[in-house]
Amino acid sequence: MISFFEYLKSKNIPYFRLNSDKINNNQKISISENGFELTDESGNTVHSKEITAVWHRKSWQIDIPQELDEAFRKIFLKEYSTLRYNLLTALENVPWINPFENENKIDGNKMLQLNIAQKHGLTVPKTIFSNDADKITAFFHEYCNGKMVAKLHGVISKSMGGENLLSTNIINEDSLENIADVEYCPMIFQPYIEKEYELRIVYLDEEFFTGKINNSENADWRIAQGNYFWSEYHLPENIKQNLTAMMKEMGLYLGAIDIIKGKDGQYYFLEVNPQGEWGMLQKDLNFPIAQRIADNLIKRMKINE
Repeated sequence: MISFFEYLKSKNIPYFRLNSDKINNNQKISISENGFELTDESGNTVHSKEITAVWHRKSWQIDIPQELDEAFRKIFLKEYSTLRYNLLTALENVPWINPFENENKIDGNKMLQLNIAQKHGLTVPKTIFSNDADKITAFFHEYCNGKMVAKLHGVISKSMGGENLLSTNIINEDSLENIADVEYCPMIFQPYIEKEYELRIVYLDEEFFTGKINNSENADWRIAQGNYFWSEYHLPENIKQNLTAMMKEMGLYLGAIDIIKGKDGQYYFLEVNPQGEWGMLQKDLNFPIAQRIADNLIKRMKINE
């Protein structure tokens, strides 16, 4: 399967790859009222006037030089993060996947995601995001029928392989007695859903690429040991329509959506990750996702000319 950059080359479209965690002392960056100029560690230079579209794949924490004194690390990270924000927002008038501010808002607010999903007819689990042990315990007894899942709002893994991943955890009556520790780390809590399988759905501007993974027994297949594999899945039309309406309200062209098909027959929306992983679907199911992302940007570049 052709990669994003290989596809651009085949179309004779020049590109500049910027690793956002490397926007630090290894780059030479100048921003003015006329835009910006950036030279990377390899000596490649780009000016904002040359950029006609942006694919914002991921933003990770900026690398801090090992040799930097501990007293300067916080200010280094703060100022380079601000520089990166200024650099990216200088491009807000060209086509993006996804628009930067929309993506930040949606990725940083899972409860807003659930509200918008429910508004557009999707089924969402009962949810509480809390650091209050009493409220969480009451939620457990009222909604969870003896079994609850807990997960972080954000993720820390750079892959779907589970490396450095804080996974979804199951809480039962016995483990509930330790819930007071949540005051040090607020988490999202939901009833455990007895599932038939899980779906990873890549939405791209009203087009759907859906993979089904044969996991019904584990809360998080990414770290479980098992013979898991992806197969192509065709979503019901009403679910596609509801997801499309949701994504349009969110202002996103692209997102990796997680849904559980419950044993009760319901499709439960869990979340959308605007920068979510889809490489395994492209690799295992031969979905042309990278090509479609490039096609979408090319089309909108031409409209924007």
